[in-house]
Amino acid sequence: MEQQKTKAKVIEAGKGEVLSIAGGSYRIMVTGSETNGDYATIEMTVPPGGGPGPHAHAGFHETFYVLEGEVEIRTENGSYTATAGSYAAIPKGGVVHCFKNKTDQVARLLCTVVPAGLEAFFIEIAQATEPAPDMKKMNAIAEKYGQKLYPPDYLD
Repeated sequence: MEQQKTKAKVIEAGKGEVLSIAGGSYRIMVTGSETNGDYATIEMTVPPGGGPGPHAHAGFHETFYVLEGEVEIRTENGSYTATAGSYAAIPKGGVVHCFKNKTDQVARLLCTVVPAGLEAFFIEIAQATEPAPDMKKMNAIAEKYGQKLYPPDYLD
């Protein structure tokens, strides 16, 4: 029996669903529904001062490739300033991590999650934080997707 081939996907610059999250914009480039749940890819535009607070997700590998600008990536193991061309991998297992743009320039990251599912969390969290963040809702959504949110100073 021959395996059915999936079509290749090309996304034009600026196309795809764009979400407002953590002060920035996240463009969903490939969803799990398009990859049979294998992975999802998100382009993150992070303004000065932007980025998510400390969080963990035991069921996902998450990688970041810095396309432009720089962000400070913090984990339980320390912090690292990631500049354009840098790559960071957050392993499956629940490592607490976050990133923040501490510069006065916009940063852009390419994020891939394995398996897919984190993009569905982003879509739901973007809807729940409009017009203003509601921590009770955010924590409930995070829990639904295997996420745990921590206080902003958790990694200090």
